[in-house]
Amino acid sequence: MDDRPVILLVVGEHADVVEQEFRARYDRDYRIEAATGFSAGLDRARDLVAEGAPIAMVAAEHLLDEGTSIEFLHHVPAIVATARRVALVWFDDFADAIDDLRAAALRRDMDTFVLIPRGPRDEEFHTALIELLSEWGWSVGRPLVTVTDLVAEPGDRGAAAVRDLLERLGFPYRPLGPGADEAQEIVEAAGVGAELPLVRTFTGRVLSAATPAAVTEAIYGGFDSIPEGVIADVAIVGGGPAGLAAAVYAASEGLATVMLERDAIGGQAGSSSMIRNYLGFPRGISGMRLAQRSRIQAGRFGARFFTGRPVNRIEPGPANEPEHQHVHVAGAQMCARTVVIATGVKYRRLGVRGVDDLVGAGVYYGAATSMAREMQDRDVYVVGGGNSAGQAAVHLAKFAGAVTIVVRRASLAETMSAYLVREIDATPNIQVWTRTVVADGGGDGRLQWLRLENLDTGEPFKTLADGLFCLLGAEPDCSWLPDGVALDERGFVLTGRDVPREAWVDGHPPASLETTVPGIFAVGDVRAGSMKRVASASGEGASVLPLVHAHLARIRAREFEPR
Repeated sequence: MDDRPVILLVVGEHADVVEQEFRARYDRDYRIEAATGFSAGLDRARDLVAEGAPIAMVAAEHLLDEGTSIEFLHHVPAIVATARRVALVWFDDFADAIDDLRAAALRRDMDTFVLIPRGPRDEEFHTALIELLSEWGWSVGRPLVTVTDLVAEPGDRGAAAVRDLLERLGFPYRPLGPGADEAQEIVEAAGVGAELPLVRTFTGRVLSAATPAAVTEAIYGGFDSIPEGVIADVAIVGGGPAGLAAAVYAASEGLATVMLERDAIGGQAGSSSMIRNYLGFPRGISGMRLAQRSRIQAGRFGARFFTGRPVNRIEPGPANEPEHQHVHVAGAQMCARTVVIATGVKYRRLGVRGVDDLVGAGVYYGAATSMAREMQDRDVYVVGGGNSAGQAAVHLAKFAGAVTIVVRRASLAETMSAYLVREIDATPNIQVWTRTVVADGGGDGRLQWLRLENLDTGEPFKTLADGLFCLLGAEPDCSWLPDGVALDERGFVLTGRDVPREAWVDGHPPASLETTVPGIFAVGDVRAGSMKRVASASGEGASVLPLVHAHLARIRAREFEPR
């Protein structure tokens, strides 16, 4: 049996060129199927689904016998919702079709449109296809080449948290039951008394009773490996888009750079299934890919990463040593001349006991893209009205039978980007319940039902539910910061002219991204007044570097002052 994922080509006048281009590049890893014409293409897609074949991509010529690629691809999600959809346009037809193609892409009738190659080595064409196939392979398919093994019982909540971490990091892993033949070697290597879940990392090390913190520390190196007596130029606390941007720019400019992250590098953005409005990615990019590429980029410039433990305090170094800060985690200390706080925010809890008791068993805080496959044909609810909630709903809708967005506001448009609102409107198995909250929930060992309440009528109603994904308004966690760092009434870090005037020095406010403690900066969502968007967080991470350089210059000048 051929179990390769399928690329279905729906061809017309240029069938020979299209088939040759796909078969020459993709035939080894994908099963290339071709159908001529509109009706034949839909019939072949239905047959493949009936066979149980995984369809990775449907690529249709723009001009078909019974309509256009736009009309054809519009019908595909009803047959296979997870396939990537591409319109193939002949060069001579492009000018006449471009406006309709752009409108169709905006409506999400397709993922992208590309020109059919007219000669060899059309790498722009193949780049577009490979990006889509890569995202399909990460979010839908199972990787054949893995670097990590996870041995756990079905339904293990701890294992679910580890799976989510590995998905967010972009580490391909192999899930194994403890009775599987492949698992026996790992169980034996773990030794007598080992507890599930077990994780074997790419180094061969086996972790017993594995937790996300232990796994990420094993992957990137523990805090115990921090060199003693070394003072970094900049320590970045938090590995989301703001922190990663700061790390890339700091390391690229020759600064000794370290990043400290308690969880998965990428932050909340790393769990976003698809970010479509990030500059430079016209076909969109998943949060995992964005974080993965940024992490690799920073690492290649020399930045070092330490993960798995939260920073619990910052304090000045001794007066008899060069000016710097001590950044503490449990059992370790990092010394740095400057500190950039980029810890972002965390999702608020529902505060509904019956629901919160089932976290990891049908209830998830965050997008939890690793759980989407498990929601196949199930009834899923998403709580939240921001972009993260919209992205999660669209991704879940590719798997779930029905997705319901629950939001307390009167409209999604109040808090969500227009492109996501349009995409949700165009997805037939997503519905939106406004002015509604979750009042209760429960089930036998995992989520089975929810009780919702309409805020206008006060009327409660009960509904069956297999999954609940909570992406509520976010709040900062700044309790560990020094007392001298000023916060606003909501707990966000104040910087620049927003700090209280009594904290200004000689009538001058701190630098724009500097806190009330000289040498400690704040960027991204944790900063009061910031725009809570991935692109703006990245921009602030880059913008903080001139301020870091200026502070380092002042430190050097003071060190050379005559005593």
